[in-house]
Amino acid sequence: QVQLVESGGGSVQTGGSLRLSCAASGYTFSNRDNCMGWFRQGPGKEREDVATIYTGGGRTYYADSVKGRFTISQDNAKNTLYLEMSSLKPEDTGLYYCAAGKPGVWACDIEHWGQGTQVTVSS
Repeated sequence: QVQLVESGGGSVQTGGSLRLSCAASGYTFSNRDNCMGWFRQGPGKEREDVATIYTGGGRTYYADSVKGRFTISQDNAKNTLYLEMSSLKPEDTGLYYCAAGKPGVWACDIEHWGQGTQVTVSS
């Protein structure tokens, strides 16, 4: 059974940085047929795809709103996914979810979700 456990959320001021971690069990990071991502849901907003990594080849995708500020990465030895966030803005506030799935035609088709970790950015 796949389990995804996020950590690293917190409260920071505008311009600050955070690193989110997602520890995975029951899931093979180095499998070329897998992909993982970070999603977020802000207050009153729909959940959105923030960043995705295709774990076999390392190809990444970022939402336009976070390009140049966020970096998604994986540590195969630790079976852990990371999201480095810098130059944080109040609009980055939300519940951040780790997710895992299989590559689909247009995006990563998510099969498993974590419980989420809260990120709050104050102005």
